[in-house]
Amino acid sequence: MSLKTGPNTARRTVLGAIASSPLWLQSAWAASQSMKISHQFPAGSLMAGDFRDRLCRMFAADVEKRTRGSLKFSIYANSSLMAPNAQFGALRKGGLDLALVPLSYAANEAPEANIGLMPGLVTSYSQGYGWKNAEIGKELSRILGEQGLVIVSWIWQAGGVASRGNPIVAPEDVRGMKVRGGSREMDLILQEAGGTVVSMPSNEIHAAMKSGALDAAFTSSTSLMSFRLQEVSRALTSPRGGGYWFMLEPLLMSKTKFDRLSKDQQAAVMAVGADLEKFALRMAQADDAAVARVYARSGARVAEMDAGALAKWRDMARNTAWRDFSSRSENCARLLALAEKSMAFL
Repeated sequence: MSLKTGPNTARRTVLGAIASSPLWLQSAWAASQSMKISHQFPAGSLMAGDFRDRLCRMFAADVEKRTRGSLKFSIYANSSLMAPNAQFGALRKGGLDLALVPLSYAANEAPEANIGLMPGLVTSYSQGYGWKNAEIGKELSRILGEQGLVIVSWIWQAGGVASRGNPIVAPEDVRGMKVRGGSREMDLILQEAGGTVVSMPSNEIHAAMKSGALDAAFTSSTSLMSFRLQEVSRALTSPRGGGYWFMLEPLLMSKTKFDRLSKDQQAAVMAVGADLEKFALRMAQADDAAVARVYARSGARVAEMDAGALAKWRDMARNTAWRDFSSRSENCARLLALAEKSMAFL
């Protein structure tokens, strides 16, 4: 029995072949899609709230506009999609599209990530943001790319200390306290200073300090306010007068998902991400000033770092955290050397 092939059948065959081709599938996938952005910070709006949540919402709105709706986004704030420490694995495997998260949270999977919270290495916003186009930034981007991550926005924040007792200014103030540092390298310094390290993401600090499981926490000015740590603190060490604790907390995208976007979509994502770095810097600096006022109104004692204390912390960091980090791998040693090289041009 013979089958006749009419024009409609032939047309369907051709269309079916085109639709099943890898190039067509990639083009169709990139043409219109919905993406998820995860973070651990309190939800707000475009105009109010934690600036990191606002930045995610601004990014989503602007990229959708620039791509004429071919890219849409859903924001999952306050760890509503997944736990903070699970985000990196999900990004690397392509199970999550984007996340705004402290880079040091990736240290278990990528030890090089702790360069983003290396005490005493970055001491100003201008130095931190200078990394992006310097050798250190290019090398970090290369390493993270191999780990399946793309830095969309470079976001730096200065850190302070909330304490249930006296303010922590010099290393000797840590002795005998249960302290959260935020990274392996911070923990090494705090242990060297005589503290007991307690590890947790920033959204768990309030409960730990309230219960007494934690005496003090090093975290960003924004988190010091967003997580209402003034409610459980009697003292604040403000970063206004200088600080040795600067954290890289970027907006990251899964490289698997980024590579599947069209060239125009990729360009929109990266352009908007770069534009929002100015907003992030402005908001971080504003929060550095605001945090002291918030804690003072709550009745907390507000202290600031002085040059002598900063020198003590840096010397301790160089002999403990820096040495430990550079010994972990060739990549870590190279990153630290490049970061120190960038300091020489300040």
